[in-house]
Amino acid sequence: MTKNAYIHIPFCRSKCNYCSFTSYCNLELIDNYIEALLQDIKFNYQGEYLNTLYIGGGTPSLLNPRMIEKILTKFNLTLNCEITIELNPDSVDYEYLKDLKSLAINRLSFGCQTFDDEILKLIARRHDSKMAVKSFNWAKEAGFENINFDFIYGLPQQTISGFLSDLNRAAKLGVKHISLYGLKIDEGCYFYKKYPENIANDDVQADMYLGANDVMEKFGFKHYEISNYAQKGYESRHNLNYWNNNTYYGFGCAAHGYVDGKRYSNCTDLEKYINNPLEKEFIHEVTVREQLEEEIFLGFRKSSGIDCGKIKTKFGIDFDVKFQKQLDKYISARLIERTNQGYILNPKGMLLSNQILADFL
Repeated sequence: MTKNAYIHIPFCRSKCNYCSFTSYCNLELIDNYIEALLQDIKFNYQGEYLNTLYIGGGTPSLLNPRMIEKILTKFNLTLNCEITIELNPDSVDYEYLKDLKSLAINRLSFGCQTFDDEILKLIARRHDSKMAVKSFNWAKEAGFENINFDFIYGLPQQTISGFLSDLNRAAKLGVKHISLYGLKIDEGCYFYKKYPENIANDDVQADMYLGANDVMEKFGFKHYEISNYAQKGYESRHNLNYWNNNTYYGFGCAAHGYVDGKRYSNCTDLEKYINNPLEKEFIHEVTVREQLEEEIFLGFRKSSGIDCGKIKTKFGIDFDVKFQKQLDKYISARLIERTNQGYILNPKGMLLSNQILADFL
């Protein structure tokens, strides 16, 4: 049974310079979009009680609370369901956050990116550092405890000390979860057409990442996944569901899902989705070989790593034997370490995870 759902809200007031995600600025289509989304949910949701529900974007906080309530009422939710919504600091106030709390939303994820106001302008964020702090304090006043801040490292003009200072500040504020993303400039974003100056190279990004591990450890955060750190008990249950290679619904324009052995994507064109929210852009039945590859790829993303016993049970293979050559290579290079259950990437291994995983896949 599928017990987790992701909902995509693809609207933003403006596009950030680094963003190549599916998002649109024609906000006049929000009402039509919500009606299409509700059709999508009605047709595809099978009525299970959900353990996690994640509303992402885009900027979901552009929806008024009544719209969000309308969406939430379409689902059966367990009593301790983790309900997350992504927010931009410029799009919320205390009253809005109080309304979200009244809807039983219990986890917030703010797109902070950095506390450096000059860099925020360079990347075309709509908020400044004061707004980020103010929105966090409002959230606490409204009764939220489980709050995440997203940060990006490797931004234009960002220094290692500046980045680590951001993390220190967030930890001292009392944020319970921090997600870190290295800047990637992909086709479709403004920076791809107009490449920024003073951008960190791979070596500097690596130093930022390793420095972040030290800062987070100092404040008691557990590095439980390549990009994610949490105080004990505040790990993202929704994202852990992805990394444990379990199923999930995907509702909304450009949303991805994994149900009944099939991975799928909804239409990425907003108007096409509004006109026919039931049409899929692709559906792929996952083969046993692909399931094993996903188990390895996702397993190595977690600090708990690969569980050889679990792989033996699910796929009938001896991980140590099948991948002996790769394991010997990366254990010798001090990038993979043995655990009681299997294997993990150490922090330096996580930096080179794409290269290492290509060897296994």
